[in-house]
Amino acid sequence: MSSLNDKLAAALSSREKRRIRRRLPVSASPVLPSADFTSNDYLSLATSSTLRTAFQSALSTAPQILGSGGSRLLVPTPAHVALENRLEKFFGAEKALLFNSGFDANVAFFSAIPQPDDIILYDEHIHASVHDGMGASRVDSSSRIKFPHNSVAALKRSLRKLLHERDDLRDGRASAFVAVESLYSMDGTFAPLHEIVRCVEELLPKRNGYVIVDEAHATGIYGPQGRGMVAALGLEGRVLARLHTFGKALAGSGAAILTTELIRDYLLNYGRSLIYTTTLPYANIIAVECAFDMLENGSAEVLALHLLDLSRYFLELLRPHLQSAPPELLCLPDHLRADDKEDLNSTASDPPFPPPTPIIPLLTPHPHSLAAHLASLPQPLFTKAITWPTVPVGTSRVRVCLHAGHTRDDVRKLVDGIVDWVEVWLAREKEVTRQWLNVAEGEGIGVWMESKL
Repeated sequence: MSSLNDKLAAALSSREKRRIRRRLPVSASPVLPSADFTSNDYLSLATSSTLRTAFQSALSTAPQILGSGGSRLLVPTPAHVALENRLEKFFGAEKALLFNSGFDANVAFFSAIPQPDDIILYDEHIHASVHDGMGASRVDSSSRIKFPHNSVAALKRSLRKLLHERDDLRDGRASAFVAVESLYSMDGTFAPLHEIVRCVEELLPKRNGYVIVDEAHATGIYGPQGRGMVAALGLEGRVLARLHTFGKALAGSGAAILTTELIRDYLLNYGRSLIYTTTLPYANIIAVECAFDMLENGSAEVLALHLLDLSRYFLELLRPHLQSAPPELLCLPDHLRADDKEDLNSTASDPPFPPPTPIIPLLTPHPHSLAAHLASLPQPLFTKAITWPTVPVGTSRVRVCLHAGHTRDDVRKLVDGIVDWVEVWLAREKEVTRQWLNVAEGEGIGVWMESKL
C-alpha cells in the first residue's frame, strides 16, 4: 500500500482496537417504529400517515417538485422565499434564512459573523458544527473560549476577566458571542437560557454581547406550537439568532436561522456554506410546509405532550431498578437521577423548568454490550452506543430517544430489557468471582493470583 493508505489504515485500526470506530448501522429488515429508540424522529412524523397524506397531496398540486436549479444566489426560488416568510411570522422573527442543514447554518454563521478581535464563548458540549464554524472564522483561537457545561457562574467569570483585560470589549468596539444549545443532543440537558441572557445583558451594557441558540433538538416539541425553548421562555427579542432544523422532530431536512435583516444580508454575501451549494429541492420545501401545518393546527402539540409524558413514565419505571444496580455499571446522569423537584421560585402559571426530555443517556462503560443485548431480544430494540470522541472520555453511554409513536408498553419492554442486561452482567461477574474463589481455596492463593494475572 501507499504511505497514505498505510496512515489511513493505521488510524482506523487504532480506533478499532479502542472500540470507537464508526460504522453505518445495518439492519436486515426495516426497524419497526415501536423498536426505534435511537433516531431523532421525536414526534414520529417520519411514520405519520397524516403527514404522508398531506405531503403527497401537496406534491400533486405543486408547480415544481424536482430539484431547485442551483444556489439561492443563482436562481430565483419562490417556494423558498414563501417558507422563509412563513417562518418569520410563525417564530416572530425579523428575518429567516434557509440552509441545507443545521450543520451548514452553524458553519455559515460562526465563520462569517464574528469579526476580527471579537470573542466567542461556547458551552463545552456545543455541536461540532459550531467548532467547524469557529475554526473557519477570523476570530483568533485565543479568543474562542470554552466554559463548563451550563455553568453560568463560569461564563460570568470568563466575561469579567475579558472585560478587565480588554478595553475594546468594555467600550463596545469588540463583541462577545455566546453559543449554546437549548436542548443538548447527547445529555438531554437544557441550557439555563434566562440566566445566560441576563448575564450577558448585565455584564455587557453597551449591547455588544450576543447570544446564539441552537434549537435543533427542541424544535416542534417545546414552546407555543413547537416554537422552541427561546419562545417558551419569552426571549425572542433578547437573543441575536436562533437555529431551527427540520430534520429531527419535523421529519424533513434543512434548517433556518432566525435573525436580523442585516445579519441575513451579511450571510448572503459571506456565508460560504450557503453561497456555494445547491439549495434544498422543492420537494423538501413542500415537506417542511406540511410539517409546519401540523405545528400550526395543533396536531403536533398533542404528539409532543404524549412524548413528554412517556419521558416521565420511562424514568419512573427505570429509577427504582437502578437503585439496586452498581452505579459504576449503569446509572442516569445527575440531572435525571432524582424525581423532578418543584421550583420554589416559579409561579403556578410558569411552565416547569427543566421540562421532561426525550433524550435519556444511560451511562455505562459497556455501551456496546448493552445496545447489543437490547438488539438481541426476541423483539429487538434498537438503541445507540455513544463513546469518545462524540462524548467526553469516561462518559460512554447508550443514548435512548423516545418518540411520540411509542406506547407505554414499548417503554416497559425497553426498561425490562435494560434490567435484564444488568442482571445478566451481574450474574456473570458473580460466577467469575465464584470460580476464582474455588481456585484460591483448592489450589492456594498463589495459583489464584496467577489466574487473575
